[in-house]
Amino acid sequence: MRASSRFRPHGFRLHIFVSSLALVFGLGACSSDAPAPAAAPAATAPAPAAPAVARPSQQYSIEDFVETVAVSGASFSSDESRILFSSNRTGIWNVYEMPVAGGEWKSITASTTDNNYAVAFFPADDRRLITRDQGGNELNHLYVIEADGSEKDLTPGDKLRAQFGGFSRDGAHFFVIHNGRDPRFFDLYRYSSSDYSTEMLFENTEGYEIGALSADQQHLALSKSITTNESSLFVRNLQSGELREVSNPQQRAQVSDQDFSRDSAWLYYTTNEGSEFMRLRRFSLADGSHEEVQAADWDIVASYFSHNGKYRATVVNVDGSTQVELYDAATGVAKKLPALPSGEIRGLQIARSEQRMAFYVNGDRQPNDLYVLDFNAAEPTRLTTSLNPKIDAADLVETEVVRFKSFDGMEVPNILWKPQQASADNRLPAIVWVHGGPGGQTTRAYNPVLQYLANNGYVVLGINNRGSSGYGKSFFAADDGKHGREPLWDCIEAKKYLQSLPYVDPDRIGIAGGSYGGYMTLAALAFHPDEFDVGVNIFGVSNWLRTLENIPPYWESAREALYQEIGNPNTQREFLIETSPLFHADKIKKPLMVLQGANDPRVIQAESDDIVEAVRKNGVPVEYVLFDDEGHGFSKKANQIRGYGAMLAFLDQHLKGKVVGN
Repeated sequence: MRASSRFRPHGFRLHIFVSSLALVFGLGACSSDAPAPAAAPAATAPAPAAPAVARPSQQYSIEDFVETVAVSGASFSSDESRILFSSNRTGIWNVYEMPVAGGEWKSITASTTDNNYAVAFFPADDRRLITRDQGGNELNHLYVIEADGSEKDLTPGDKLRAQFGGFSRDGAHFFVIHNGRDPRFFDLYRYSSSDYSTEMLFENTEGYEIGALSADQQHLALSKSITTNESSLFVRNLQSGELREVSNPQQRAQVSDQDFSRDSAWLYYTTNEGSEFMRLRRFSLADGSHEEVQAADWDIVASYFSHNGKYRATVVNVDGSTQVELYDAATGVAKKLPALPSGEIRGLQIARSEQRMAFYVNGDRQPNDLYVLDFNAAEPTRLTTSLNPKIDAADLVETEVVRFKSFDGMEVPNILWKPQQASADNRLPAIVWVHGGPGGQTTRAYNPVLQYLANNGYVVLGINNRGSSGYGKSFFAADDGKHGREPLWDCIEAKKYLQSLPYVDPDRIGIAGGSYGGYMTLAALAFHPDEFDVGVNIFGVSNWLRTLENIPPYWESAREALYQEIGNPNTQREFLIETSPLFHADKIKKPLMVLQGANDPRVIQAESDDIVEAVRKNGVPVEYVLFDDEGHGFSKKANQIRGYGAMLAFLDQHLKGKVVGN
């Protein structure tokens, strides 16, 4: 389940996931200038070709996959000679910096308990901003690391959740949203970069989601969710208090602010009003007029300007992959970039000088690696090599986009991980893997858990059932009020699709997923107990009534939209009981594994405790792995090894080792 307050004032972007520009190498034919002999010698047999290496050359352990180093985030130092980033190299996420030319990492934090994540260098000096929560409870605070290494909490409070919002154009201030005044709503604050004194810029008493702030700090984008498919967008004048609606109240649609132009004259936003996919428009602050800017055959998911407005980057979600386009903002002409490494580009950050950018490259066989590209250079500089050297990337699999027709003819897209050892002569067990959400999307990218399963002999179909994002607004809305039914029926059709593949063992197919995908796993076992052979539920909802009545207070602005999507516990109790697996747990008769973080604020521990207790009463094999130092996701290496290693052992015993006929 997802809900968040979006905040993107000038100079700040959440991690933007954009795909790579393909780099294609052509090899020319070799030739020789030596003269031909007068007479050809007798024909001889060609030298035998080296035998092809059978793939995978070996099966790797979960320790091998977890040993791969994860890296994320990128912020340039004031002189742009260093990069600030985060990594789990020690087993816990900590903050590091390194030269943009490459070299040794310098530790900025050295936690052995809670994860620390890089936020940004200060624009004029070596102070750094970082963030962390407590054991995965998602109550992130913002901290400053002073030049002498001392640390200060800039957002103290036991129940407070804070998010950084970027620096002002001159660097004299930075912006933060937090819910310290009211745990339900986020207010906007301006902090002095010199002494950290604060001033409230916007008191949010009506449950808006805070968006972009104009460069002149005079206008703030605000939005409200009506449903998960419809929203309203406004611009507030912070001096006069005037509130103008940008969205069209006569034709509701998804509308999302993106960025203000650097002259503070236009608000750029995306909308699917009148179309299936999100396109880019802009709103004039002077006269309220709208202009079309850019459209694509898929969703434009982000568009934003560099620090001084020289460039505008646009990100498009293309059938489970993403692509980035960079434009000269003044002329609209696309900037021709040098050839970049294969895979998707992620976490794109253009430096304040607009002379270089940092980004991550991520592909099916390659975890995140950090690069820096000087716009005047021919090639980018690679700063990290993350894949565990023990793993041969050729042993990993390339994903494939596949589609099938569901029970009512609706086409359902999927991402397929086909093990290299799979064949008609070696049919393998398979898993339908359901993403989180509702409304998430399984995409093409490096996924260590699914690569681990594929390497160890499991076909994985990452289903994008109806209700998934990325495939148009009609497909996205097709699950509203239907959870536990039509989206679940898509998963059953996914099983039938897998059974049609010649390399899949039709009698050994399970279902698994996290968060909403965990709910779908439980729903499949409870509502269709004969369809799947096993289920792996990773922090999934078992009781919608309890979950919807106990959402975190800072989700208040999305509460009604969630009720519209899933059901209202005040008026639709019987429906929610009908669609909650816990109340039908007596029907579950297939082996079940459950993984849960004790500090999860979204799907609380009781959701897993109760389903485990109920299913065990059926005499069904149930394995339960509980982490006391994790939340909605498992971030620590030791826990990943324990949890996902246990998952493979469970699948090997109950799916791969299943006696056909049971």
